[in-house]
Amino acid sequence: MMSSARDRVSLPAGLPAALPAGLSAGLGRAGRQVAGYFTREVDPGAGDLTGKVIVVTGAARGIGAAVARNLAGRGARLALLGLEPDELKIVAEDCGDGAAWWEVDVANGEELAKVALGVAEHFGGVDAAVVNAGIGGGGPVVLADPTAFDRIIEVNLLGSVRTARAFLPYLVDRRGYLLQIASLAAIAHTPMMSAYCASKAGVEAFADCLRTEVGHHGVGVGVAYLSWIDTDMVRGGDAVEGLGNLRASAPFPLNRTYPIATAADQIAAGVAARATRVYAPRWVAALLRSRGLQPTRLPRPLTQKIARIEEILRSSGTGRSASVGAGGEADAREYARPVPAEVSDSR
Repeated sequence: MMSSARDRVSLPAGLPAALPAGLSAGLGRAGRQVAGYFTREVDPGAGDLTGKVIVVTGAARGIGAAVARNLAGRGARLALLGLEPDELKIVAEDCGDGAAWWEVDVANGEELAKVALGVAEHFGGVDAAVVNAGIGGGGPVVLADPTAFDRIIEVNLLGSVRTARAFLPYLVDRRGYLLQIASLAAIAHTPMMSAYCASKAGVEAFADCLRTEVGHHGVGVGVAYLSWIDTDMVRGGDAVEGLGNLRASAPFPLNRTYPIATAADQIAAGVAARATRVYAPRWVAALLRSRGLQPTRLPRPLTQKIARIEEILRSSGTGRSASVGAGGEADAREYARPVPAEVSDSR
């Protein structure tokens, strides 16, 4: 096993050590105590992953690539899964001789099963999996392209389920650990992001159920809750007319974009600690513990703003757009193939 299990992980230096004043005041004393418990520091000895075999999905770019490089720096051997061979090759080279890559669509369970076997044979087993692959898009349901909308749920939710199913036998063999990358969207359900929010709420529920199911096998399961991280997907969403302005108008700290390196360090520390919960940035923990207090009705000014954005998207035609960012474009190309490509790897 990698190290003793921990339930809490804190963000490394670089982000505020305290909750924002407004959020702190709103939580009250009990809420702040709960949030503080869930943001204590990781055991300093939990950072070494020397020789551990770790699978990272969505590893071609963004959070997956950054996490892979961070884990490699901690001594891990990486199995990189994704859709972009050229990008995967670059990340594998950055991760050193202990890394290999496989091109695979996580929504394809048959391909994933073959890849999981190939990874286990190549490395001799699997110690952990970071289930990160995902796509995103924005716009109102009434305008959304049904195929693009459904694809977000298929990749993010069913792709995560199929990844877990494919690698669980190998994790059981080594009493390993699975970290499901969720999102702030699993907690705060944002208008114009219904498919993404539904998928991330789904993976959170799935991972929480799975944790209890596989605990007696010695397998740990964690969930990572990330706010807006500086990735192609987030930048792509902000570039959609109207959507970027909607996020920019959100109250602090929800309107900020956070460094990808900081999130990657948090996730890697969570893997090393076999954490049940991982937060980036740390104030996300407070939202998790207080989500039952979130309003169920939107204030009138916000509903009016959403109505204006819907009209903008309807007029521009961007409300039916597919997944955003370079990763979303790669998924769209994969999904458009008439016949699934053969599973390929780097061996």
